[in-house]
Amino acid sequence: TGGVVNATFVFVLPGSPGACKDAWDGILKPQLDYRHMPCNFVEIMPRLDEHLRRGGTKTS
Repeated sequence: TGGVVNATFVFVLPGSPGACKDAWDGILKPQLDYRHMPCNFVEIMPRLDEHLRRGGTKTS
């Protein structure tokens, strides 16, 4: 499970060390690498607080 809190990515991972390693190696690490194509989390980081800068309060 993942989400955004105060313009910060938050990920909740399974408890076993193997599952955490799989999540990091297979999903999170590539997504936090700006070179990962065709898209990655790094590309949208500047937009995480966009709704706050516009004065909106809607969360989704």
